[in-house]
Amino acid sequence: MAIGATGLPFDAYMTANHIGLELRALGVNMNFAPTVDVYINADAHVIGPRAFSDDPVATGLLGVAYFRGMDQTGVMATAKHFPGHGNARGDSHGMLPIIYDDFDTVWNRDLLPFRMLVREGVPAVLSGHLSFPEITGDTVPASISPYFKQEVLRERLNFEGVVITDDLYM
Repeated sequence: MAIGATGLPFDAYMTANHIGLELRALGVNMNFAPTVDVYINADAHVIGPRAFSDDPVATGLLGVAYFRGMDQTGVMATAKHFPGHGNARGDSHGMLPIIYDDFDTVWNRDLLPFRMLVREGVPAVLSGHLSFPEITGDTVPASISPYFKQEVLRERLNFEGVVITDDLYM
């Protein structure tokens, strides 16, 4: 959120570059960042300080700059939490947030930063444990949803990189 407050892609780039250098020095070659959730719901407090912005374009621009800064160090960046945690009510670390947005809203708001990062070549995407019943017709989390992983991420966004998720007990 502090990087987003500046609105300067250079700040995102340099922050990621410094973090990447530190990670590289420790032998770490992958970072689960940047968080490119569009923070539009104050109840999504778990995302709040980790989000760049409540604006999809600003989030995307800062996310791309962050990815570039990380990439410059040889550390893989990972865009997260696909398809977007910013409108969740609740913390996916302890529950399955259900988001009642339609696909057009998710496509134009939440997926915009991911679309930008995929176009720019981000090597990895981390999917979130989030349910979108208005889109999928069920409560299967996006992290294990064939619709979100195959149809949206692979086919519609043409993402060919690494797809990962974190703790499946979440």
